Amino acid sequence: MSETRHRLDEIVLDEQSLAPASANAEHERRIALFDLNESNSFTVLGSEERGPYFLRLSHSDGRLVFEVGDAARAPLCVHQLPMANLRKTIKDYLLICESYQGAIRAATPSQIEAIDMGRRGLHNEAAEMLMEALAAHFTFDLETARRLFTLVCAMHVRS
Repeated sequence: MSETRHRLDEIVLDEQSLAPASANAEHERRIALFDLNESNSFTVLGSEERGPYFLRLSHSDGRLVFEVGDAARAPLCVHQLPMANLRKTIKDYLLICESYQGAIRAATPSQIEAIDMGRRGLHNEAAEMLMEALAAHFTFDLETARRLFTLVCAMHVRS
């Protein structure tokens, strides 16, 4: 029973916060949302409510905004994370993703593999940074953090 309770049941991205995206970026965003809906681990610390949770992600004034509610969307908490600490990592990640997409069209398999290893490593590092930055408010596993970071990137491009 706890597996279904300590999770996000619904994730919504604020449409105003989303950047215009390339077909590849849009595809990655859809995959991250699908994967999050299929499997995730998420708990609001200090709350009597144990989920499942509703999450609305948005971007406002240089901050990533987590609006968390219960399964009926009744508000539980709002947390704003300054993006300053993640900005360089996001930019680096977006650049390596561009390199990876370019390599798929023109590079050798070993070059593609090397770029992909770097991309995955940076994605893990960014996910761990996100987990640390939110550790006082929420707990979630690395896979959930990776998918959330993908969504953060989708919002960052516009800002």
